[in-house]
Amino acid sequence: MSFRFEPRKLDGRARRGVLTTQHGVVETPAFMPVGTQGAVKGVPAADLEAVGASIFLANLYHLVLRPGIDVIEDLGGLHAFSGWQRPILTDSGGYQVYSLANLRQVDRDGVTFRSHLDGSPLRFTPRSVVDWQQRLGVDIAMMLDECPPWPCSEPEVEAALSRTTGWARLAREAWNPAGGALFGIVQGGIYERLREQAVSELVSLDFPGYAIGGVSVGEPLRERRKIVEFTTPLLPSDKPRYLMGVGTPLDILHAVQHGVDLFDCVLPTRNARHGVLYTRRGPLRIKNAGFRRDSRPVEDGCGCPCCRQASRALLHHLLRQGELTGTVLATVHNLWFFLDFMRQLREAIASGKTALWAARFDHDFAVSERPPPTDGS
Repeated sequence: MSFRFEPRKLDGRARRGVLTTQHGVVETPAFMPVGTQGAVKGVPAADLEAVGASIFLANLYHLVLRPGIDVIEDLGGLHAFSGWQRPILTDSGGYQVYSLANLRQVDRDGVTFRSHLDGSPLRFTPRSVVDWQQRLGVDIAMMLDECPPWPCSEPEVEAALSRTTGWARLAREAWNPAGGALFGIVQGGIYERLREQAVSELVSLDFPGYAIGGVSVGEPLRERRKIVEFTTPLLPSDKPRYLMGVGTPLDILHAVQHGVDLFDCVLPTRNARHGVLYTRRGPLRIKNAGFRRDSRPVEDGCGCPCCRQASRALLHHLLRQGELTGTVLATVHNLWFFLDFMRQLREAIASGKTALWAARFDHDFAVSERPPPTDGS
């Protein structure tokens, strides 16, 4: 399976590139919608491509539980199973090591989970995780890692990093280059010494790409951005850099300006289900009473299918009533916003105007439009 990354344009540390896989090309910097179970909630594969997605992320832990690796493999792999024929990245289950801490036990050789569905045991090892992802036929696979929580002491983070580094070696040995690309994951918490150590150890293993993990797990914004600024330039310039689980438009903007290429986050889809819609002037909480009679689209000038056919008043009504159509429309809008945001950011990098575009976006996004006054009813 082919995999190649080519940085083509630099503007400061921000960079525009092209990532080539067997299932197509991804222009970077790129945002990956999250399709945990093999599909983005409420958005069929054809509609996901129509809103501008070129790659999406699925979660190995959940796919192992349901429907199972054997089922997906027998049905032709994750692309055939999901109906999505463009690139796919799968997380390794490392996030569940963090999020399901009360349902797992970590040891030197891997992680034993108790299924959150029925309590049955589930064993993840560095080698099994690589094997499962290659059987799924994904374009980018992630190594198994341990993501410590925040706050966490330096000795605790160092112990977790030592396990992760050992797993990285085993994963690298198990990986077959003909079966997609395997990315290494840099851990180390908020400790720069450990982040530098992690980069040195992973780069020596020569992974096709590198991810910055263990951020956006509760640490303050200042600490999160400090780690991004410190770690990103340490990573090889000729390979893709992926910031896992981040984030907000402003977090993405910050990371791009420091050289990050790939992002994923549940925010656009999860927030849509809760009635939080993104616009250039900040988020709209569409369930607020002030939108009850608002005939405007979510955002003037937006080309998404939601804004072409639905008013704020309709979305207010549908989401207040728990109507599925409202969730779908809101999700489509938010994904369009994030993906168009990335498109404009790529254009700014190509034209050498990243700093100017970023300053303007940062100013406008902070305004946060308020709903019009209610009529008292």
